[in-house]
Amino acid sequence: MNSSQPANSQTILVIGAGELGMPVLRNLARKAKHYQDTTVSVLLRASAVESTDSAKQRDVAEIRDLGIKIVTGDILAASISELAAIFAPFDTVIGCAGFSAGRDTPMKLAKAALEAKLKRYFPWQFGVDFDVIGRGSPQDLFDAQIDVRDLLRAQDKTDWVVISTGMFTSFLFEPIFEVVDLEKNVVNALGSLDTEVTLTTPDDIGALTAEVVFAQPAIRNEIVYLAGDTLTYGEVADTLQKVLGRPFAKAVWTVPHLKSELAKDPNNHIVKYRAVFAEGKGVAWPKHNSFNKRNGIHVTTAEQWISENLRS
Repeated sequence: MNSSQPANSQTILVIGAGELGMPVLRNLARKAKHYQDTTVSVLLRASAVESTDSAKQRDVAEIRDLGIKIVTGDILAASISELAAIFAPFDTVIGCAGFSAGRDTPMKLAKAALEAKLKRYFPWQFGVDFDVIGRGSPQDLFDAQIDVRDLLRAQDKTDWVVISTGMFTSFLFEPIFEVVDLEKNVVNALGSLDTEVTLTTPDDIGALTAEVVFAQPAIRNEIVYLAGDTLTYGEVADTLQKVLGRPFAKAVWTVPHLKSELAKDPNNHIVKYRAVFAEGKGVAWPKHNSFNKRNGIHVTTAEQWISENLRS
């Protein structure tokens, strides 16, 4: 843990450079220019850095152009102590690896963060409010996230910050989720037409995460709520109809229906997500109470996202 630098300087490491990691890196690099002796690094697998895939090559080139240092390591292959050794030179570590890294990885990273004696750790919790959802929800991955919160709260050596974002806006409209069917012009409401969902785009999450990282006084040991928009599934249908200029039918997938679907296919993560969002607990919060609203920071609404991405 580096304690010799000026109060406002930070050495920051971001884990991953995917859908969320890249927006976080871009915004951290932009903000870091205004703080003396502040550096931003990213942890990537060596295979990703050396990849011949054109998309990965573009990301690596952009990372280098931003002045971000690349640290190589594999969060799946490395032990907790090996990860702690990677983390130790940094003040702040931000997890952007996502659930694709596996159920056990969030706890592994959290233990490494504590072993490294970081000043501050941002675990991968960019999503719903796991405390409100509680244990035993239809999405069992969430229990592992509650375990991470319990671990961080039980100690007082490393400060932590959880950023709750709701659902990534784009995911609501993904064909695989089947909530919004653009071909049939139907919205399949999860739970009821009045069930709410909070949506935030990865670009907005990246910008707001940078604001949280550099906020003064420093944000410590709390949950920060972001919200690009909070609306009901009925309002989603109305907004689609308004922006796209064609009628959208409204159907309802009730909680009992979704749980019966999950019973038939208990390992289907998409069905798990549908069921937990249908229950409506911890998946939405008022936008007026969000970090972005309280700080007057512009974010993308659902209507704006639909207009920019679904009109053709």
